[in-house]
Amino acid sequence: MTLQLVATAAFGLEAVVVRELAALGYEAKVRTPGRIYFTGDARAICRANLWLRSAERVLIEVATFAATDFGELFEGVRAAPWEQWIPSSGSFPVNGRSRKSQLSSVPACQKIVKKAIVERLRDAHGVVELPESGAEYAVEVALLDDRATVTLDTTGVGLHKRGYRPLNVAAPLRETLAAAIVQLSVWRPGRPLIDPFCGAGTIAIEAAMIGRNLAPGAQRTFAFEEWPGFDAAADRLAREEARDLAQGPLEERIVANDSDPDALKVARRHAAAAGVEEDIHFQQRDFGDLLSRRAYGCVIANPPYGERIGESRELAALYQSMPTVLRRLPTWSHYIITAYPEFERLLGQQADRRRKLYNGQIECTLFQFLGPKPPRGASADAEAATEGDEAPLTAPTSTPLPKRAKLAADQRPVFGGLRPEAARQTEELANRLAKTARHLRRWPEKRGVTCFRLYDRDIPDVPLAIDRYEDALHIAEYERPHERTPAQHADWLDLMTRTAADTLGVDRSLVFLKRRARQHGDEQYTRVGDEGAVRLVGEAGLQFRVNLSDYLDTGLFLDHRVTRAMVRDAAKGKRFLNLFAYTGAFSVYAAAGGAAETITVDLSPTYLDWAQENFAANALDGHAHYFVRDDSRRYVASLPEEPRFDLAVVDPPTFSNTKRTGPGASPTDDWDVQRDAAGLLEALALRMSPGGLVFFSTNFRRFRLDEAELPSYQVREISRQTVPEDFRNKRIHRCWRLTRRDEARPQAT
Repeated sequence: MTLQLVATAAFGLEAVVVRELAALGYEAKVRTPGRIYFTGDARAICRANLWLRSAERVLIEVATFAATDFGELFEGVRAAPWEQWIPSSGSFPVNGRSRKSQLSSVPACQKIVKKAIVERLRDAHGVVELPESGAEYAVEVALLDDRATVTLDTTGVGLHKRGYRPLNVAAPLRETLAAAIVQLSVWRPGRPLIDPFCGAGTIAIEAAMIGRNLAPGAQRTFAFEEWPGFDAAADRLAREEARDLAQGPLEERIVANDSDPDALKVARRHAAAAGVEEDIHFQQRDFGDLLSRRAYGCVIANPPYGERIGESRELAALYQSMPTVLRRLPTWSHYIITAYPEFERLLGQQADRRRKLYNGQIECTLFQFLGPKPPRGASADAEAATEGDEAPLTAPTSTPLPKRAKLAADQRPVFGGLRPEAARQTEELANRLAKTARHLRRWPEKRGVTCFRLYDRDIPDVPLAIDRYEDALHIAEYERPHERTPAQHADWLDLMTRTAADTLGVDRSLVFLKRRARQHGDEQYTRVGDEGAVRLVGEAGLQFRVNLSDYLDTGLFLDHRVTRAMVRDAAKGKRFLNLFAYTGAFSVYAAAGGAAETITVDLSPTYLDWAQENFAANALDGHAHYFVRDDSRRYVASLPEEPRFDLAVVDPPTFSNTKRTGPGASPTDDWDVQRDAAGLLEALALRMSPGGLVFFSTNFRRFRLDEAELPSYQVREISRQTVPEDFRNKRIHRCWRLTRRDEARPQAT
């Protein structure tokens, strides 16, 4: 008997189900959203339930007719041959839905349909009672535009219930949706596939089942199998066919990564239950560590998007990192399903294709970024040809990453790539660095200067500051508008970094890249990494501990090299105070210059420890050197108003809103150098000896010093003398020499 059958699917997956039915030999059409119609017999019911990967249910259309009132609905249902399907003992619950129809009360429609079927079955079976104690025949009445369609559900529990996932983890992806995404991708067996957020393992498991041609319904039962009158032979033949068509293990294992070890344990159990455990390589790995040397693969990912798990700030950082991570796979195609708002804006580029889909009730979009096609005749599962110069550095790092796949001349990566002007910029940067390096080549030998600036945004569209710290390079990027996508910009930075390293003969593992954006508060001192590239470097016969990888600044401000020398020259026999001391470099110079006493004040215990290590590195330990954890203003205010110091350095941040607590400390007030510097300096004057010298410096370019606010000092700006000659930017800082008058006259603060 030929039947009118309906496969239901989530919105957006209809075309996938049509293709699946075509592969089974059934011509199908989409008449309404989410419903795909095809014809077949009992065997078609069995095969569709066994093989459909992206559909939700398989229904038998029992009747369809116009229904503008309850009378038409009752008569239309009663006229259908229900006795052909439902025996006198059968259970037949009725579900319903209505859209754009006069019969809008779904409960009322369900009651009418139930009553009509009862009357038909009583008459047809010649019984008075219908006990509904037997197999279930779920009935659905769907009204759309005043037309009723009444169906029988042959599936029972939805087709997404494959039988391999009894356990749940946070935010699971529906199996039917996972299978559809795999089928919408360009992945085929033998081609690499990575799911970097595998969670319960659904995408990888569904892909493995597709790759091995395993029927997704082979491990479960269906409602029709409980129907007494159904053709059991058809079911048996369909299952035998599924067993015969199953293929052996995949030659190219699928890679499933997740950062959560508990999720991976669950995923492995699911894969084992599905019979594909050997086809998937599960590994605990953060998304930021995604790597592969394989060519022309696929990334299929369902990252967290905040509906059920994850914090918004962390998720924004995750999505912003995606292009710079995925650029490591330049020949791959990438498929990312997410409901995260403004995904493409955070990513910095638009997808090649988009498809609206639903993960349960959550509206999502499948963003498709299509990589280059494999060259004709190339083996998809062969290792990629690689080229070292194409390997991203993702600095700061001292661990080389695997080489990336080499692109053909006419191929462009999905994420990354270089714009035409990059070649000119590379040449200009190399020429400039080579010229500067020749000019400064004798500094280490003749001046004892081994740490200096080589490049300071000399080329307008290469906004970098490049410093040499003996055998290493520290590169800071300054924000400037450009037309590159985030991934292209990352590739551009890699190119500039390699150019600097190669031109200067520095090993690439000793190059450290930072991004210097507009800062707030004490952000210049916040940790940006944890690689721990710490080393001792020399300056003017002294040793300083620098950290090239973990902080925006290294611990030694190279632009104050000359100022530090001035402090040493003035320090002999003096009592020295260093406010906002950072890592204590000025204090080291003062002690080396013969200061009778040094007091180093900073609010950060980390930097005070660092300062003490700098003292130890120069064998300057002693009772005359003190380190005070305190707010600089509070410390000065706590001192008696009497001459205490002969020499001081005040080098504060531009802004600070740091709140810290600790023994003997209370939260500090906000600091604004323009607003607060004069008050601090005048308060300090009361603690300076007559003729005492204060070096005051700031990096705030718009700073204006009003000498009228500093009546206790003779004021002289010495910025031209203190900015070293290797700094092209002569406004890198401003510096004043303040000499305490015989009588201090501080204003009220």
